[in-house]
Amino acid sequence: MSIEDAAIPVLPYSAIVGQEDLRQALEIGHIARLGVLAMGQRGTAKSTTIRAFSLMAHRSLPVTLPLGVTDDRVLGGWDVGVLLGGDETQPDAGAPRREPWREGLLERADRSGLLYIDEVNLLDDHIVNLILDTAATGILTVERDHADHKPKHVDFALVGSMNPDEGPLRPQLQDRFALVVEVQDANDRKTRRDILEAVLAFDMSRNDPDSTFLRTHHRSNAELRDRLDVARDRYPRVEHDERLVTACAAVAETFTIIGHRGEHVMLQAARARAALDGSDRADVEHLRRVAKAAIRHRRPSTDAGTLRSWGQAEDDLLNEALATVDRG
Repeated sequence: MSIEDAAIPVLPYSAIVGQEDLRQALEIGHIARLGVLAMGQRGTAKSTTIRAFSLMAHRSLPVTLPLGVTDDRVLGGWDVGVLLGGDETQPDAGAPRREPWREGLLERADRSGLLYIDEVNLLDDHIVNLILDTAATGILTVERDHADHKPKHVDFALVGSMNPDEGPLRPQLQDRFALVVEVQDANDRKTRRDILEAVLAFDMSRNDPDSTFLRTHHRSNAELRDRLDVARDRYPRVEHDERLVTACAAVAETFTIIGHRGEHVMLQAARARAALDGSDRADVEHLRRVAKAAIRHRRPSTDAGTLRSWGQAEDDLLNEALATVDRG
């Protein structure tokens, strides 16, 4: 990582304390190209973790979608000033042309590797759908008056975050995010102390790229980035058997999952977990580790748009569902 990167005020990913569920979801999403949504109260380091992950995995901060963004800012559009006022240096002054075409945020995300939607629950549903469709298909289609743009292939990770206290995200949009995790406050003294010590160490060294703290964590970040790259290359070759397919269906049945997207996501996430673990074959144990993030937001709820709780009882249900596969 360069000196310029070291000066960016983002805590190194390897220095982040806790956040196991979010970190696994980000890494699995990176490998299998699955969208991730982090839900949690303010001050729980959702944005910090996501930005740190982007800097580690993509060597750049994510392209961040601002509130109030319009579809031409997202997809790209003509420069209104040129269209209205023309350009006398051109023979067809005032006519639409490819330059200056304002590049959309999705094209920028294609270059940077990650698009981050903070406060996704406060965005217009139309904008969220445009982004989710493009991320899912990998095809960016721009339709503008007098503009003929061929569909463009784009490849970026999609990560969103939200504070449920500021309003829910419609269940239909929640379902479009493959993995959803709840980010909670650390509730014990040791973890809170470890978090504070990491932040203090970073504050002391953020402008000194030669500091032991930054050098140690930049090295750790580089090692993890290499591991993720290897896993991403391995992922298409990871196999699964009928037992794993049956296990996904059993989990969906046990938790009465709405729709059928959850089973597919579980299988994809299990294969990505296997790839990250260095295995060429996904099994039930890989599924056990990723199932919660794939199904939690797809369970029936009386409070639409909220995330149902998950505790020991749900862990026991998951284990029982997977055990039924062994019993036939």
